[in-house]
Amino acid sequence: MSVQRELDKYILNHIDKEDEVLYELDRETNLKVLGGRMISGHLQGQVLTMLSKMIQPKTILELGTFTGYSAICLAKGLQGNGKLITIEIDDELETFAAKYFKKAGIQDKIDQRIGSALEIIPHLKETFDLVFIDADKREYTKYFEMVLDKVQSGGYIIADNTLWSGKVLNSPALDDSYTKGIIEFNTAIKDDNRIEKVILPLRDGMTLIRKK
Repeated sequence: MSVQRELDKYILNHIDKEDEVLYELDRETNLKVLGGRMISGHLQGQVLTMLSKMIQPKTILELGTFTGYSAICLAKGLQGNGKLITIEIDDELETFAAKYFKKAGIQDKIDQRIGSALEIIPHLKETFDLVFIDADKREYTKYFEMVLDKVQSGGYIIADNTLWSGKVLNSPALDDSYTKGIIEFNTAIKDDNRIEKVILPLRDGMTLIRKK
């Protein structure tokens, strides 16, 4: 076993245990949903929970619900009367995620929206303390520009998959629009003086952005 795999195992054995609902959600996602590996999983989920508890948001916006794992983790840091709006383009996942929101006891805090985030975001009236971007990688730069004005000063945006399995290190193939999207996003925010940012080499890369 490689050193990295040994370290990954060590980390998981020395952080808070995954709660039963998240464990069940992870297992059912990988058994029944195409692309189950896209789920946040225990380590990243615990990091999202910790960040949310640090920020203590009243309002959260999530782009890319998938089966609901990250939403449950983020919701753990919401203020008592807080709300999380989560947007997912795949309507076949709506019931799946809703089942686990209910099992986690957070269904009253979650507002599920189905459709294109690019079409839904402009109609949101809320401002947000925390935004989590984990949707179509080709649209990351557009998502960022659309949500920034809706983020409170001092609020945070977290963008997932920003190292994209190391593909950001090389010129993408002409038909690789996903890698192009991530590289475009990373380049666009690099010198953006409206924000502070840092990339964490966690799993597939996670960028933390603070609006000044």
